[in-house]
Formats: sequence, C-alpha cells, structure tokens
Amino acid sequence: MEVKIGVQHTPREIVLESGLSAEEVESTVAEALTGKAQLLSLTDEKGRKVLVPADRIAYVEIGEPSTRRVGFGAL
Repeated sequence: MEVKIGVQHTPREIVLESGLSAEEVESTVAEALTGKAQLLSLTDEKGRKVLVPADRIAYVEIGEPSTRRVGFGAL
C-alpha cells in the first residue's frame, strides 16, 4: 500500500510502501490527528520506521495496494 504524507513547511512529501491495509493506516493516522498519539508512526515494507509529529501533518494520501509486475512489457 503506497502512503504519501505531506508535512507542513516542507516542499517534499514522504512516500512509503506499507504492508498495512488501508483501514489500518487510516486508523493510525486518525489516532495521531485526534491527539491520542503525538507521533504518526508507520513502518515500510523494508522495516524502516517513519515518524512524523502529528501537529505537522498537512495531508495523508492512501493509495491502492501495489502489485508487483513480472515479465517484460510489449514493445
């Protein structure tokens, strides 16, 4: 699942591939935005952890589950 996080006062967004479902990502973001957690914490597929202060989140875009393509495309 591709997740894009916009951070206030930062020109670039954070993009990561997460193994969580869209519902799990949404609930994690909701907890951070409602004040239950001070940090938004997500782990990508390679095991790297991304921490974003909840008060600096501008937006979160949750993409569709990514599928890996195997083989060669048509020429």
